[in-house]
Amino acid sequence: MKPTNIALLAALAVAAIARAQAPVLKTENIHVRDPFIFADRKTSTYYLYAQAGNRAGSGFQGVEVYTSTNLNEWTAPRPVLTLPKGTDVAMVWAPEVHAYQGAYYLFVTLTARSTLAVEKPVAAKGWPKMFKRGTWIFRADAPDGPFGPLKDEPHTPPSWMALDGTLYVEGQTPYLVFCHEWVQLIDGAVDAVELKRDLSGAAGEPVRLFRASDAPGAKSGPQEGKVTDGPFLYRSPKSGALFMIWSTFIPGKAYCVLLARSESGRIAGPWRDHAPIYTTNGGHGMIFTALDGKLLLALHQPNTGPLERLRLFDLADDGATLRVGGVYTPATR
Repeated sequence: MKPTNIALLAALAVAAIARAQAPVLKTENIHVRDPFIFADRKTSTYYLYAQAGNRAGSGFQGVEVYTSTNLNEWTAPRPVLTLPKGTDVAMVWAPEVHAYQGAYYLFVTLTARSTLAVEKPVAAKGWPKMFKRGTWIFRADAPDGPFGPLKDEPHTPPSWMALDGTLYVEGQTPYLVFCHEWVQLIDGAVDAVELKRDLSGAAGEPVRLFRASDAPGAKSGPQEGKVTDGPFLYRSPKSGALFMIWSTFIPGKAYCVLLARSESGRIAGPWRDHAPIYTTNGGHGMIFTALDGKLLLALHQPNTGPLERLRLFDLADDGATLRVGGVYTPATR
């Protein structure tokens, strides 16, 4: 055998031993809020992204990733985005990674310690502070990073409190779909803005898609805050219908996931038929196809601090709507 082949086999053996000795974490033991899973078919690997602040003692501010081959057992997390020490960022939320044009893009909400120079929409003493908040986009050559910034400011309008940005591509046109914070609007909204083809910035102005008050049973008071969280878009391969899931608080249902459908089949909408599909105090969902071909809904539940966990549910697509099924039970191997 050639020395180069021997060296290659030795390296593969060392890597296999390292994987075997790596700490294994069960899904039920991982604290994660706003979970996002990227299923990489090239390597048969799942990547679960989480803000480092989810984990006590993470030691850094940014985003980390867990990897798995079965959605049940995960490697210990490792950093994919580390923010510099001394930054103005106070909180990191809702990381998600999308493959696009041969690269990988991390969308993440960063909240600053500083506030916007705008007036509160409500004069009430207890109304939240207007912190600078927006969705930033970072790029990497691999799903496990490291990710670097595309620019030194958010892709959402700097004067807006914006969060939970996600990527949607219609034809050849990329869009950033995000939430305009209820703290600034009272009645929170979901907006979309066209992006430049390389995702380096916005190519236009944001367009309003719908408001939180479109949810059935939403609060009706003119000064009552109405939340929009976690939009995620899905086009049915069976019918071509375009759906969006998003989360809010509905009196009597707590934190929940709603499903809406675009009447035109395009991002512009109009978005109709907002209806709760998960109401057990959990939300900020996303949809993906598992390596075994099953369509799944991922969300965090309960919506309660350190108790938050990744939950996976079977999702049925009949072309006309999406229906949440039972708890997905991944096989171990």
